[in-house]
Amino acid sequence: MVIQAPAVGTKVEGPSFSMAALTASPSFKKVAHPVIGITGLMALWWLGGYLIAANPDTESFADFGPITALDALWRILSSGEVWEMSIPSLGRIGGGLFWAIAIGVPMGIIIGRKPTVRGITHVPFQFLRMISPLSWMPVAVLVFATWDGAIVFLIAMAAVWPVTFATANGLRKVDPAWFKVARNLGAKGHQMLLHVILPAIAMDVLTGIRLALGVAWIVLVPAEYLGVTSGLGYSINDARDTLEYDRLAAIVVIIGIIGFALDSICLWLIKRTSWMRES
Repeated sequence: MVIQAPAVGTKVEGPSFSMAALTASPSFKKVAHPVIGITGLMALWWLGGYLIAANPDTESFADFGPITALDALWRILSSGEVWEMSIPSLGRIGGGLFWAIAIGVPMGIIIGRKPTVRGITHVPFQFLRMISPLSWMPVAVLVFATWDGAIVFLIAMAAVWPVTFATANGLRKVDPAWFKVARNLGAKGHQMLLHVILPAIAMDVLTGIRLALGVAWIVLVPAEYLGVTSGLGYSINDARDTLEYDRLAAIVVIIGIIGFALDSICLWLIKRTSWMRES
């Protein structure tokens, strides 16, 4: 077989490649967009630190800048101190969310299924929802024997409303024909709950839990200013009192990282329960 070389001036077709095609690809955007966002955030942080250091009135707070803060962050991570800070806080968040879910999901199901209950509870629940969870701090200190119990109560008060309302709204969106079909097939109360209601509202409940987690994570830090001697909020308060501003900024970064990780887990669970996901 004879292979003929292309004539001079003939354009040889090869794999097409262009920068525009690369930047338009979803995989590129998935990586590039977060990198751009993080870079922009770091630039703003550096600029803020520079302005603080350059101002004689605020130069004593220059350790808030990224260079010193990231150095303190590395010391906290490498020494394992991050676990001593984080585990107590995660335990309190877990306790508060447990009670918020244990109360909010059943209450949301009742509100979603019973229009009369929904009408009776609407005004009181909306009123209670608008009260800052930290406003309950004096009550929590008086009622609970331990500081941990008071903090868990404050977190539960913050988290119960997103779970309740998301559950109720999710149940109201369920097609009533589903319940008729289930009853015609002989489904009893617990069977209706386990095989119709909970699968139908799973995505809405998880969305409510995600919102509740965000609110609870924000409430956690000031709640841990109460008499506890552990946790991320306590560590921030301690760093402020000892004027270790680099350490304070590092703990703020740790709070953001853990919060982002928890939110990502919730988002992954929501996508897993979404009816719209591709099988």
